[in-house]
Amino acid sequence: MEDDLQGEVDVAVAAYRDEGGWQLTRLPAGVTGDIEEVERALRPFPSECGVIGMVAVDEDFFVLVRVWGRSTLLLLSDITAVDEWPLASSVADELDLPDPEDDDEPQPAGDMEILADLGVSAIDLAVMLDDPDAYPDEVLGDIAERLGFGDAYQALVG
Repeated sequence: MEDDLQGEVDVAVAAYRDEGGWQLTRLPAGVTGDIEEVERALRPFPSECGVIGMVAVDEDFFVLVRVWGRSTLLLLSDITAVDEWPLASSVADELDLPDPEDDDEPQPAGDMEILADLGVSAIDLAVMLDDPDAYPDEVLGDIAERLGFGDAYQALVG
């Protein structure tokens, strides 16, 4: 299943602040099948404010992961992706969320304050997530822009 997912991953990057500036790098191939793999891939990066993982899958959903010391914060853009994608399912398991019902509307799950101390509030995220025409990688681009590394994000994934 992991090999199948790799072809579906649109974005898989780590962003971290080092010596006052943002650094971006692609996450290694093969770590996006499970949230624990993503967390392990993020832990080695040095950062003044935690390492941010951004993964978008199949124009369907994205996951934000913020690893800071021993703590990990998670945000899943669409809880309905849990039934179709192992990565989304592993995030829901980590967050101890109930399985979505068949008639559930798309909605985010997890920590909407994940980036609040960096200038992207829960309200900002909610507005970005509420745009039905925005693809997950575009929303991640908007988040990157708000955080101050939009050009580096576009150069890496564009």
